[in-house]
Amino acid sequence: MTQTKPRREIPKAYDPQAVEQRTYQFWLDGGYFTPEIDRSKKPFVVIMPPPNVTGALHMGHALTTALEDLMVRWHRMKGEPTLFLPGSDHAGIATQVVVERALASDGITRHDLGREKFVERVWQWVDEYGGTIYEQLKRLGASCDWTRTGFTLDEGPSKAVRTTFVNLFKKGLIYRGERITSWCPRCRTALSDLEVKHREEAGKLYYIRYRLKDEDGELVVATTRPETLLGDTAVAVNPEDDRYEGFIGKEVILPVLGRAIPVIGDAAVETEFGTGALKVTPGHDPADFEIGQRNGLPTINIMELDGTLNSEAGPYAGQERFEARPNIVRQLEEDGLLEKVEPFTHSVGHCDRCDEVVEPLVTLQWYVKMEPLAKPARDAVAQGDIRILPEHFTKVYFNWMDNIRDWCISRQLWWGHRIPVWYCRDCNEVIVEMDDPSTCPNCKSANLERDPDVLDTWFSSGLWTHSTLGWPEQTEDLDYFYPTSVMETGYDILFFWVARMIVMGIENMGENPFHTVYLHGLVLDPEGVKMSKTKGNVLDPLELIDIYGADALRFALTTGNSPGNNMRLDERKLESSRNFANKLWNSARFVMLNLENATNLDGWHEPRPIHRQDRWIISRLNRVISETQLHMEEYQFGEAQRVVHDFLWGEYCDWYIEMAKVRVRSDDGPSPLPYLAYVLERVLRLLHPFMPFVTEEVWQSLSDYLPLEPDRPDALIVAAYPEVDASLFDADAESEIGTAIELVRAIRNLRAEFRIQPNQRLEAVVESGEIVEVTRAEEEMIRALARVEPITYASDEGEAKSDSVALVLSAGTVNIPLGGLVDLQKERERLSDERSDIDASFENLTRRLSDEQFLSKAPEEVVERERLRLEGLEERKGRIDEILSRL
Repeated sequence: MTQTKPRREIPKAYDPQAVEQRTYQFWLDGGYFTPEIDRSKKPFVVIMPPPNVTGALHMGHALTTALEDLMVRWHRMKGEPTLFLPGSDHAGIATQVVVERALASDGITRHDLGREKFVERVWQWVDEYGGTIYEQLKRLGASCDWTRTGFTLDEGPSKAVRTTFVNLFKKGLIYRGERITSWCPRCRTALSDLEVKHREEAGKLYYIRYRLKDEDGELVVATTRPETLLGDTAVAVNPEDDRYEGFIGKEVILPVLGRAIPVIGDAAVETEFGTGALKVTPGHDPADFEIGQRNGLPTINIMELDGTLNSEAGPYAGQERFEARPNIVRQLEEDGLLEKVEPFTHSVGHCDRCDEVVEPLVTLQWYVKMEPLAKPARDAVAQGDIRILPEHFTKVYFNWMDNIRDWCISRQLWWGHRIPVWYCRDCNEVIVEMDDPSTCPNCKSANLERDPDVLDTWFSSGLWTHSTLGWPEQTEDLDYFYPTSVMETGYDILFFWVARMIVMGIENMGENPFHTVYLHGLVLDPEGVKMSKTKGNVLDPLELIDIYGADALRFALTTGNSPGNNMRLDERKLESSRNFANKLWNSARFVMLNLENATNLDGWHEPRPIHRQDRWIISRLNRVISETQLHMEEYQFGEAQRVVHDFLWGEYCDWYIEMAKVRVRSDDGPSPLPYLAYVLERVLRLLHPFMPFVTEEVWQSLSDYLPLEPDRPDALIVAAYPEVDASLFDADAESEIGTAIELVRAIRNLRAEFRIQPNQRLEAVVESGEIVEVTRAEEEMIRALARVEPITYASDEGEAKSDSVALVLSAGTVNIPLGGLVDLQKERERLSDERSDIDASFENLTRRLSDEQFLSKAPEEVVERERLRLEGLEERKGRIDEILSRL
């Protein structure tokens, strides 16, 4: 047998640290990540959700990458031109805050530098640190086309942003208006809902008296923010609330400031909260703003952009909002207008970047009219052109689209895409064009001022599926790779990002940006709690890669994974995944050591098995290929990897390799070596999308031991994914070897149950039935693996011996005489006693798991642990019953 290259040494143990970086560089050097445009083939395209340029790899990135990369590797192996396009987001507020903190350590503010110098400083930071996330993604094995890496502030995406803004503005779909927004007083900018993090905090509920004007009587309202009463323009009650039927239409006196405000009726008022009477502050509460709009109330803003109170606050002007709170409460007490104060736990919004308490403020912002843009995006999903997985998120998508509000796209930051709007100081003309204007088109004045705001980060990332491919230019990449294929991301940004990509893709390209949306869940800690720095339960993917290897981390993240479901990550999963990588390595090492001097391997890649065991493993392999293909096509990646995992560990390693050892020792009949090699090589292909590093390393080594296969590629990453050969299905072989395995397993279980030493040979007497023929045919294997000697047949022996255990199997009965080895009467008593104990425990556990109080109050992990205990008891009970019946 001619070797194409020297055989490499096979280390005894798999060392991910020694393999992963070298293997990744091998893929890079081979250019395997960069697809060629082939007009005869439809490409598979995944655009990576751009991580923040400030970001370090976290478990969410790791899960995203594991799922996206397994899809990409699978389609690449299917022969499709496959593009996995990486990029990062300039992350306006996040990046600006990071650089401001760095400046603050030197005693400098951005205002000291000025806008231009500050932006230069941010670019310096991005140039120095912005590539860190890419190196971390490489450690995970992300097979991205790094030659096409994008950044939202690059020239191409920036041109796409400007083109989109100008087009929408000229269509009348972008406008400037005053609305209430979430405002960060420290960052001095409006925030998106995703940039506001809510947490439960212990606060107080203040009950304040609003006395009727010109008559006796009062309304008591409850609020957590007494300082905002300075901006109240009404008190609202629910028209259906009988308690306040006579108050609607009257006026009350606003505490502190003494002005009269109306009592109005509005159905939005919750009768159960507080007293059922609501102070309405349209300038500082989103719900109140809506009430104010419906009822024509004035909007009073009592706050400066830094959180201090303005002149509308009367005597409290100039005080910081939280400084003013106790002062106002003190005055309410002195004026006899504070009825009581109660402890109250409520949700408080904080800026995700600086942790400042967010303030709802009415500010002048730029908005996109979403309703006309949302309809085609809704229709794309409703008509089935875009599929959302899991499907129940389709309803969430429709709900958002049917109740969509205009999108606030301006941010009061310096870092980002600056809004392309100029104002003429002389005639107030608003100028929005593709090129920067030098004079006013209306009055020809050169006295122009550019809008200081930048665009919401989501505006540029909403264009990501086509801006990264060259739009608005008509590039070859855009023509070939758009629309993309699958958008994989977290379900928490279905609206913030995915829906906007659909909107913008259809608006700019006239075509849906992708055909499938795959939404993954959250990665939780072992107790089922969301990971967060404040809880101290964050797992660092890079540390886990150092300990377990990238393959083990990826495999653990996708084990049991299905679209939309949260998953727990714990040490057990990681260890199990590492053990699986080691199992693969050790089995491959065994095969290669046995191939060392093999001479009969020609045609190994075209299996035509004769021996029953070879027919069995090849048939089972093809059924596994069929199941895997089905699961992959349905995006059930967790199920796909389970099928391959169970086949490799259970059938190939635990059974076929052990059978092959017996045959290799006897050197009788056709050699199993070609089939050992073939099945291993095909399993490596099946597993590659899930565990790319170890499979590539083993495949390269295995290739050194095998005759050259026609058209064999240089790397597993581009080897063809296995396809089913139905002609190799062999139901007879599967049934017969299944019977033999069942017999061996039953004898092993019996040996374990009765504590019989492994070196103690047992006698087996095979009764009549199909099992006789199978046992005669596979006697050598059964004798070796079950450690039985002799094997006799009832037709030869006559009556079964006493003190035997009957193994009643699906294809017949086998008696195992135990006389002299086991006291069967004592064993019956022991098992009966254990059965009684299990019955008592089973009854207690069943009662506990039927207790609604326990189920509602106990932590989820405790309930799950008890359920698993119950399952274990039930399984053991069934096992004991089975043994007792055999005795």
